[in-house]
Amino acid sequence: MVEPGAEERAAFARGFDRLYGLEVLSYSDEQVRAQVVVRDELKQPMGLVHGGVFAAIAESIASFATFAAVAADGNVATGLGNATSFLRPITEGVIHAHAQRMHRGRTTWVWDVTFTDDAERTCALTRMTIAVRPGRSRG
Repeated sequence: MVEPGAEERAAFARGFDRLYGLEVLSYSDEQVRAQVVVRDELKQPMGLVHGGVFAAIAESIASFATFAAVAADGNVATGLGNATSFLRPITEGVIHAHAQRMHRGRTTWVWDVTFTDDAERTCALTRMTIAVRPGRSRG
């Protein structure tokens, strides 16, 4: 797996990903490791990390790893399906994400993302489907 340098890490966290604090730790076309530090802004009114944060992490890291693998062929990658099951809440510390590629097809890739807390307890699971499509020609 590739461990991105400081410049590459900064490039990953743009736009919305920067807002919630995504940090990609390592990646390949088979797996990705990332983390997000829990802040009050990421919590819903009951004090738990908002479910949308988990969905955003899963979509970002699966889309990124897929794109990194298909871009050389002129393709793009975008989220097609995102289903998350919440098993236990995270209220503090760090959200740890590990994405494992389950299927590499011509037009779709499927990833399973496991979220753990600082005690290494599984807190959420996401099945992420990524669409692979031809990129737009630039003229």
